[in-house]
Amino acid sequence: MPATDPALTGLAQGWCALVLLHGRIETHIERALQAEHGLSVREYSLLDVLSRQHDGEGGHLQMKQVADAVVLSQSATTRLVTRLEDRGLLERYLCPTDRRGIYTNVTEAGRKLLEQARPTNDAALRTALDEAAKNPELAPLVRAVESLNAPLTA
Repeated sequence: MPATDPALTGLAQGWCALVLLHGRIETHIERALQAEHGLSVREYSLLDVLSRQHDGEGGHLQMKQVADAVVLSQSATTRLVTRLEDRGLLERYLCPTDRRGIYTNVTEAGRKLLEQARPTNDAALRTALDEAAKNPELAPLVRAVESLNAPLTA
């Protein structure tokens, strides 16, 4: 049996801890958003990403950019957009300068739901991080997450 590289084992353990932290946080937020607002984490994320668009140059995201931002495939993102559009939370329209392009905007109902859901999301995130911080394996990762004060860019 070949010897195991301790550095790789440590790296793998760190990755496993990161996956565990992510899973715990996502599960906690999912339950809170579903219970309070009937939204999944992915639906919330999509509404949040699309709500940040603007009408200026480069202000509307292409579907690939949206998919990257919500960490889904383009086909899964399209299905998610369709579900939220069917619920009246999103609307699609043709790009005025390129008839091949389709934009997706958050409707007034979608903005209202997002506004209501944001405090739930934030509180669930805080609770999940506080719980994870009690685990010695996860505490350093929690501190790293808490030290981030700039939003991630896709």
